[in-house]
Parts: sequence; structure tokens; C-alpha cells
Amino acid sequence: MSFCVECGVSFPPQREALGYQTCLPCGEAQAKQARLGWTVAPMNKSNYILVTNKDTLKQLNPKRTQA
Repeated sequence: MSFCVECGVSFPPQREALGYQTCLPCGEAQAKQARLGWTVAPMNKSNYILVTNKDTLKQLNPKRTQA
């Protein structure tokens, strides 16, 4: 058995074989935390992009005011 690096609970070796070092609940908590910083924004006459930088998101707004 493998042990989670976050909480120390054992998890299946198949999960470790996939490259994970955390149990499923801890892995889900880490993924939720990472997704808090993501925003999907539509580009004008194009596709959607994943924005992780707040300044980039501000520049995409065509109706922003120049301060």
C-alpha cells in the first residue's frame, strides 16, 4: 500500500502507479484549490482561452477605462 503525503492515509498502489502521491480526497482538495485561480474567457470572434493571470483578463475587456 502507498501512503498519502498530505494526510498519511493509505491508498491503492494503482493510484501511485498513475503518478499520484495523494489519496483521492486530498487530491480533490488540491485540484479545487488550483481551479480557484482559473477563468475561461471568450476571445472576440475566436475561441475561449484559459486565463490564469488577472492582468491578462483585464486587458481582454474592450470596454475597460484607461486609468
